[in-house]
Amino acid sequence: MGFKHITIKQPSGYNEERLRKKIERLLNITDFTYQIEHKSLDARKKNNIHWQIRVLVNSPEFGGDELKSEPELIIPYKKRSEKALVVGTGPAGFFAAFVLQKAGFKTTLIDRGTAVGKRAAGIQNFEKSGKFDPQSNYAFGEGGAGTFSDGKLTSRSKRISLEKKFILSQYVKAGAPEEIEYMAHPHLGSDNLKVIVSKLSQQFQEIGGKVLFETMLEDLKVVNGKVTQAITSGGSLDADYFVIASGHSSFETYRMLMQRGVKFHTKNFAIGSRMEHPQELINIAQWGKPHIMGVKAAEYRLTSKGDGSQQIYTFCMCPGGVLVPATAYEHSNIVNGMSQYQRDAKFANAACVSSLHLNELLGREVSAAEALDWLEKLEQSFYNYSGSYKAPFCSIQDFISKTESNKNIETSYPFGVVPAPLWELLPEAVSTAMRNGLKDFSRKIKGFETGNIMGLESKTSAAIQVERDENRLCSGFKNLYIVGEGSGYAGGIISSAADGVKAAIAIAGK
Repeated sequence: MGFKHITIKQPSGYNEERLRKKIERLLNITDFTYQIEHKSLDARKKNNIHWQIRVLVNSPEFGGDELKSEPELIIPYKKRSEKALVVGTGPAGFFAAFVLQKAGFKTTLIDRGTAVGKRAAGIQNFEKSGKFDPQSNYAFGEGGAGTFSDGKLTSRSKRISLEKKFILSQYVKAGAPEEIEYMAHPHLGSDNLKVIVSKLSQQFQEIGGKVLFETMLEDLKVVNGKVTQAITSGGSLDADYFVIASGHSSFETYRMLMQRGVKFHTKNFAIGSRMEHPQELINIAQWGKPHIMGVKAAEYRLTSKGDGSQQIYTFCMCPGGVLVPATAYEHSNIVNGMSQYQRDAKFANAACVSSLHLNELLGREVSAAEALDWLEKLEQSFYNYSGSYKAPFCSIQDFISKTESNKNIETSYPFGVVPAPLWELLPEAVSTAMRNGLKDFSRKIKGFETGNIMGLESKTSAAIQVERDENRLCSGFKNLYIVGEGSGYAGGIISSAADGVKAAIAIAGK
């Protein structure tokens, strides 16, 4: 049984039968199996949009040896009496807990938020009533903030290839489509994610793990650099190892950790606003036509140097998606984007953000605690502008020209919008950079300036970073690990999950 790797072009609306016949003709074989290894859309020429598909073909009609299996992640299992406590059920926390349990630890996973079904109901009630629920929202609860997102699974880092393969395989076992293992830009969609994260929790419990929702970490008992106990809203929990994966929205947890001697420093991050366009406008601009058979919706990824001083870029583009009120706290107002798997909603949205460092913005050394205060105040100012969860907005063209208008718009944002001089609500350096970037984006995509821009996007990444070693162990501590987006070292589902996996394997290897 030999094998060959081949790359095949296929029209956007191809089917499996067509692909199989193409392989037969190219290789002149009839007895074979095949596996798609990579699939990407080539839309560089609008009159020839097609899929590029790399295929592994196995056949007894080939000479040579069988393909050697690729290396897999090794989890060092042994019988243990030690206990591990993991805080946060997002990708970093879940996969840290899952690997620790598989390695033989007695693992408890806690989350301040609710299980996904109750969480979804709480979010629905929030959007209907305007009454914010601190336990059931877009930031906290089963699966973390990513449960209500586009569910992108991209990661450019080659240093986490084994972890990524393991993570994707677990998602597939929990019901994710197999295509996530080979698509160039895989995504799950929020509808799939709600089912998947629940299934993952079930699988964790089936191997002996324990999950406690509505259990908030309130404090840690520390003796000579060793955490001995976690104080939670549901009582005290003992463990030998503590892994914190509470995300970058959990300001109370950050502040408590600082009080307990965990060292953080400020770092580069990005803020801006969310843009929204009719999806059909983006499709026509990118493809030259409103629809293409076999492709859900057109995407874009844009970067600009603006005036040369700051990088401006689009972030977390959600084709065929909706805008959501992603605040973690009452009387704060931030926006985010979300898509279902089919990406078939009327609008496309993406963040337009500018990179910044608070030391440079404020012209002095800014502590991690001050950075949280600054960010919290900014998020509250967007709520205070309208006294509600309505999103301050203007058109992209008005943002560029700094022109106020009172027009009404159609939007997917559930609380609606209020006209505002959005450029005045953002730090001046950020709005200036964004204005230059938006001019550039409008030259790259036809009709881009006709879209709208709204709200505050402040959760692209953490504004602070924990001081930890290569094993994710906090500086000055013997058994405290901080992972995921809240650590300041990871961003997105895959890199966060891999961060949790690496911490768990480091603990298991002790």
